[in-house]
Amino acid sequence: MQIDFGRREPRIRRERTEVRKESETVVEKVKKQRTIICEFDTPRDLDIHPFLEGSKRLHQAGVDAITMADNSLASSRVSNLALGAILKTKHSIEPLVHITCRDRNLLGQQSHLMGLHALGIHQILIVTGDPPKMGDLPESSPVFDVTSFELIRKVKALNEGVSFSGKTFRQRTSFIIGTAFNPHVRNIDRAIRRLEKKIEAGADFVMTQPIYDERGIEKLYQATKHLPIPVFVGIMPITSFKNALFLHNEVPGIKIADHIFQRLSYGRNREEERKIGVKISEELVDVACEKFNGIYLITPFDYWEMTQSLTRYIREKDLANAI
Repeated sequence: MQIDFGRREPRIRRERTEVRKESETVVEKVKKQRTIICEFDTPRDLDIHPFLEGSKRLHQAGVDAITMADNSLASSRVSNLALGAILKTKHSIEPLVHITCRDRNLLGQQSHLMGLHALGIHQILIVTGDPPKMGDLPESSPVFDVTSFELIRKVKALNEGVSFSGKTFRQRTSFIIGTAFNPHVRNIDRAIRRLEKKIEAGADFVMTQPIYDERGIEKLYQATKHLPIPVFVGIMPITSFKNALFLHNEVPGIKIADHIFQRLSYGRNREEERKIGVKISEELVDVACEKFNGIYLITPFDYWEMTQSLTRYIREKDLANAI
């Protein structure tokens, strides 16, 4: 029998396709109902079981998505891509991963995004990233091939089936892109104009830095109510009097009111101080829920019990209001 190696089968033309998302995104949900994103950082060491347990408890309490920073404060942690995949495939928990401009060049960045797409992780938050000098490996080199604006545009191009180099892919990605917003600035109008440019670049939703006073929430609402995309208000419980001092003195723009310090000073131990911190956050949630459908709870340190309690509070409050 003679085999003709010179003949080839005709190529089958493949049309570009879009991978459909399996469940509603936080953007789709927040347009209809209260939606809670909860940040819970991946661990600094190799033991991932406490993280998985906390994530499961948060999910059971009513969190819509677990969001994970990308080596927050420039300190090495377990990959949020890896743990996001575990949450999604093994525990049916929707991940929302942060992507910094700091750690990957364009080659690695596109590869990272292609990996997220392959894993079915479509919800991301694009941020610049803290400088390495403030973390545990200050000798590491920052990359910053692109700004957050440019990376948003490039990810939007992936959604059109176009790679970073301009090459056409056979599939389109389906990324839902979040952007961060810091309301603790002197010139809020200038910050809003910058945010509007990110929306023009393709951002689909906003997640804010934590706010610690009712006036700040009202100010945020007035400044953002014209925006065409949803805003998730950041609420992070204070864990102690010492924690409040740090936020007040060391974090630019954040000011803790005197009455909060007074309330925390009545805590006789760390557990009591954390309970007071949750109560203060509940009061802020009450105000935020009047103005916003999107709530962004930020877990302080590894105290997932605090954000679990807040999640339950929000869900019970909404249920009571619905009756």
